[in-house]
Amino acid sequence: MKSILLLIALALGACASDKSDVRVQRGYASSLTSYARSLIGAPYKYGGNSPESGFDCSGFVGHVFRHSAGIRLPRSTGEISRVGKAVRWNELRTGDLVFFNTLHRSFSHVGIYLGDDRFIHAPSNGGSVRVEYILDDYWRRNYNGARRITLRR
Repeated sequence: MKSILLLIALALGACASDKSDVRVQRGYASSLTSYARSLIGAPYKYGGNSPESGFDCSGFVGHVFRHSAGIRLPRSTGEISRVGKAVRWNELRTGDLVFFNTLHRSFSHVGIYLGDDRFIHAPSNGGSVRVEYILDDYWRRNYNGARRITLRR
């Protein structure tokens, strides 16, 4: 009987922990995307990773995650594409990283999914951080996948 009660208590504790993690995840995603949106218009700069000097795509994503959630990501998009958990297209959530093949190689560009089929990124063409519609032909055709970076308490 004691072992059954212990198993039930452990299961309830795991459920409560999962719910808590989901709340933390939603809160951090909201903070992350709010901060990312505040950077709209910041200039593009190859190798850049600050609002003052400008951003490239991985510098932008790294800066937003570091500033908003205290998470340090690798510097290159290829390395970032191996962090976190893979996410299917139909499972995308606000704050997920979305990857694209823009230089004739997989995972050569990264942005942050905002929800409602939109993502924010620092594109080299266009000159500044901006929001895009992920279902546009170009982005849909060059989509490589997504990753979820989770924040645990």
